[in-house]
Amino acid sequence: MKPLLTLLLSFGALLLLTRPGHAAPRAATDTLLRIAANPAKGFHYPYFLLVPKGAPRNTPTYLLVEPNNTGLLNDTLAVHERAARVAVAGPKATLGRPLAREIGLPLLMPVFPRPAAQPLLYTHALDKDALHATGELARLDEQLLRMIDDAREQLRALQVQAREKVLLNGFSASASFVNRFTVLHPERVRAVAGGGLNGLLLLPLDKIDGTPLPYPLGLADYRQLTGHRLDWQQYRAVPQFFYMGALDENDAAAFDDAYDDTERALIYKYLGQQMQPARWQYCQQVYQQQRINARFKTYSHIGHGTDMLIFNELKAFFLAQL
Repeated sequence: MKPLLTLLLSFGALLLLTRPGHAAPRAATDTLLRIAANPAKGFHYPYFLLVPKGAPRNTPTYLLVEPNNTGLLNDTLAVHERAARVAVAGPKATLGRPLAREIGLPLLMPVFPRPAAQPLLYTHALDKDALHATGELARLDEQLLRMIDDAREQLRALQVQAREKVLLNGFSASASFVNRFTVLHPERVRAVAGGGLNGLLLLPLDKIDGTPLPYPLGLADYRQLTGHRLDWQQYRAVPQFFYMGALDENDAAAFDDAYDDTERALIYKYLGQQMQPARWQYCQQVYQQQRINARFKTYSHIGHGTDMLIFNELKAFFLAQL
């Protein structure tokens, strides 16, 4: 009989095959699955699914999703896949893995490319060029939704019942991704956290001083991109936590791969040329004025990075949503 899943146990050589109708045993260690691309299901790239041994079985739980952020341009997908594997299960894992392990949540990380042949296509931040991409790169946000749907099926074979809504976590480019994804798909997000995001959020505004703010700065073209209006009730219901290090000098607004000249001019004119404190504080004020359920924090002791203090606050934030 053809196996339903091939499960690779992280840091181990055991190969476990699960067939339809066979109950999956409770794992003695973390389980790492590599799920191949499945265009028929709506996603053209693979993803990793980490199931910690502490993940609850046969009871509803949440799937934690952290978009991959390779940090470099490369036309070879294997390069991005290796980076994602390390981020999920390697010695230099991102915050997603310890969060998943300590809270006991399954973790999904997509393997989205960041092609060197298209250097302005900042897929890992879900920028404007990424949202307008065509072919296999088209609408990575919707491809991620299909990965989530597929992951819920994969998890059921392990007796893990993931809810339809997910928890999102990101840092730097992946923080911009989850911030923008939440605005695009608030109905699928239970809570979102992101840090090191250049003091710049997608603003829940159509315009500033009569000037339209298109994606990824605002909502001016939201209906054109999504086919519907923003569901404000759903969006305002999503708990959000965004943070910056006071010593962070990593400002993506200055670079062409993150923002084009028109976007940069709007940012500098209306939001602030100085990332901190001007732009960061302005974004916070807009979210507060729009009654968004968002918490903001600036950590005085750190730059573009995280530490145990931040990890513990992220952990508390996500635990509060459970």
